[in-house]
Amino acid sequence: MLTLIDIARILLSVLWWILIVQAILSWLIAFNVINTHNDFVRSVWNGLQVLTEPLYRPIRRVLPDFGALDVSPIVVLVLIAILDTVLARMAANIATGGAVPL
Repeated sequence: MLTLIDIARILLSVLWWILIVQAILSWLIAFNVINTHNDFVRSVWNGLQVLTEPLYRPIRRVLPDFGALDVSPIVVLVLIAILDTVLARMAANIATGGAVPL
């Protein structure tokens, strides 16, 4: 039976892959490997933008402007990895009934 922690970790994993796909797609578009004149590519790109922009926006406000380099996806991926580690330790703590060393 899935616990709430397991469900949260699965959702974080799905979000992780959405961010990776969006980053790869942005590189492919930037290097003209694929273009947004294709309806399918444009639909996927717009859908990914709608999903990821609310995560990136607050980070972009805080980070300095690096020009063409957008590091907000890296920051979000690091935050997801940290949150997943915390959830994994919480799950281990619950499973063992005691403290789990950091």
